[in-house]
Amino acid sequence: MSEARAFDVVIIGSGAAGLSAALTLAPGLKVAVLAKGALSSGSTAWAQGGIAAVLEPGDTFESHVEDTIVAGAGLNRRETVEFVVGAAPAAIERLAALGVPFDRGEEAPWHLTREGGHSHRRIVHVADATGWAVQQALETAAAAHPNIHLIPDMVAIDLVTDRHAAGGAGGKRVWGIYAVDRVTGRVETFTSRATILATGGASRAWLYSTNPKGSTGDGIAMAWRAGCRVSNMEFNQFHPTCLYDPEVKNFLITEAMRGEGARLKIPGHGSGGGRRFMKRFDPREELAPRDIVARAIDHELKRLGLDYVHLDISHRDPDFVRAHFPTIAARLAAPDIGIDITREPIPVVPAAHYTCGGVLVGLDGGTDLAGLYAAGEVTQSGLHGANRLASNSVLECLVFGVAAAEAINRAWTHWPKPPPVRPWDESRVRHSDEEVVVHHNWREIRRFMWDYVGIVRTTKRLERALNRINLLKQETEDYYGHFRVTPDLVELRNLVVVAELIVRSALARKESRGLHYTLDYPDLLPEPVDTILVPA
Repeated sequence: MSEARAFDVVIIGSGAAGLSAALTLAPGLKVAVLAKGALSSGSTAWAQGGIAAVLEPGDTFESHVEDTIVAGAGLNRRETVEFVVGAAPAAIERLAALGVPFDRGEEAPWHLTREGGHSHRRIVHVADATGWAVQQALETAAAAHPNIHLIPDMVAIDLVTDRHAAGGAGGKRVWGIYAVDRVTGRVETFTSRATILATGGASRAWLYSTNPKGSTGDGIAMAWRAGCRVSNMEFNQFHPTCLYDPEVKNFLITEAMRGEGARLKIPGHGSGGGRRFMKRFDPREELAPRDIVARAIDHELKRLGLDYVHLDISHRDPDFVRAHFPTIAARLAAPDIGIDITREPIPVVPAAHYTCGGVLVGLDGGTDLAGLYAAGEVTQSGLHGANRLASNSVLECLVFGVAAAEAINRAWTHWPKPPPVRPWDESRVRHSDEEVVVHHNWREIRRFMWDYVGIVRTTKRLERALNRINLLKQETEDYYGHFRVTPDLVELRNLVVVAELIVRSALARKESRGLHYTLDYPDLLPEPVDTILVPA
């Protein structure tokens, strides 16, 4: 076991939240940014649509706040929403200063598009690849700073707390992280006075997801095991429009396409074929919030026995379509798919997309544990409530990444240095000869989560899911106790934890609100109340 690697702050996650925090900390502190795979492999780089901010004449902060709370079915914390919305224009300015080439408008500084649930055009974007442009700008700035150490292929296992300190103190402060090197297989210890979780969400708990493979709820599971409360895990957003293709997985068709006039239709040329259907579900039609659109598609798929519905923008001018959605147009036109979106519709299905719940944090990103902060999709900050408004997610990362870093900067001189930490102990485990167990259990979780804990739920299905989770939890912990850790085992262990948190939260909510829709409790309760789970 090598010596612990000491930093002032360790950040787990290299997306918008983690890198924004690192750049804010770096002028005075030595920072490590750990990426689970490549630095650009997280969800930020996959974001197509854009970032919401009040920039259009006639738009107001209050309007953005109200749109967010309406989408969130009233479960949002207003002070959080006001904090994030108010900080949005400055966040956009910071990115522009870093070189993000936002699309320019003819009159306003930037071209603004509109997405479902927004009452104004307020989405700044870089064509249909905004996340990639933001990721590259933040990475470039971070790589150029001598105080920021970017460390790829490092899979976090567990938080280092007082119980891991030499002497075994029983407190609850966090002092860093244990992580396994994906290349060498060696477990390393990273110590720090402050640690920031920026690990993203848990949408890979479902069979169909728009997220990268690494979205396995790692930060949520680690924080829960260490003693943090977790909130609102029943609210997982299913993006309405993921490409339906037997071979090409996880390709998202941005919400902005519906914002620019794309229509959802029943496939086929016979009776009902080519007919729009959203008006039967919501007067806003394709611009309704995502949960309504996803449930409408799910209803039509089940009612008609379809594999997919069509998303059609072929009625718009071809040059307009190609200019606004160049990445999507090029990818779908590739030989392995062969769809010309300027002439024909796109087959789409809903897919797990965004985790609205997570680790409870305050406006400074602080958690229940001293020395531990969190930002972005790993958190339940109060911004999203029961359903995330489109394009508020990257915004949350940018705002809370900076907020957590500023809180650490303010408190830095009052914190003690990390104590000596016990090295990772592998003396009583061996290399696995049963790796098939990990892969089988991974597939089983994702399948029963899709079947039992999907867009429309029932108590009976949730209870069946919980029974399976309890068995898998026992199997996985037994496996974890006997074999050396691998990245796949770490992810499986975390998926079991977040699946249990999701199902327990869903069973606790005796109503249908936002993203949580259950046939057993279809009505809305009078008062919106957070679901909060407390570790034993």
